Amino acid sequence: MSDISIKKINSSHSSPGEHGQKHLSSGNSLSMRMWENESPAERKEEATREYEAVGYVLKGKAELRCEGQTVILSAGDSWVLPKGASHRYKIIELFRL
Repeated sequence: MSDISIKKINSSHSSPGEHGQKHLSSGNSLSMRMWENESPAERKEEATREYEAVGYVLKGKAELRCEGQTVILSAGDSWVLPKGASHRYKIIELFRL
């Protein structure tokens, strides 16, 4: 039988990640994290993840590059990165997601 429990996460109790993010909800193949006040001066390295990653921009602007595609993310935008996709963010304006 598969797990059918609801997992509720309060971000004030979330554990911090190695890149400054808060770990929010995650499952076997999906993860959601929160970054606060990411500065344009901070360099983001290219990364791949073993899960799908979802995001929603609360404020600011960033460029997301993924497998030869580039999109600009602004407040109100959401996105999904496929599992294993090579990607990188470039923060354009103070960013919160």
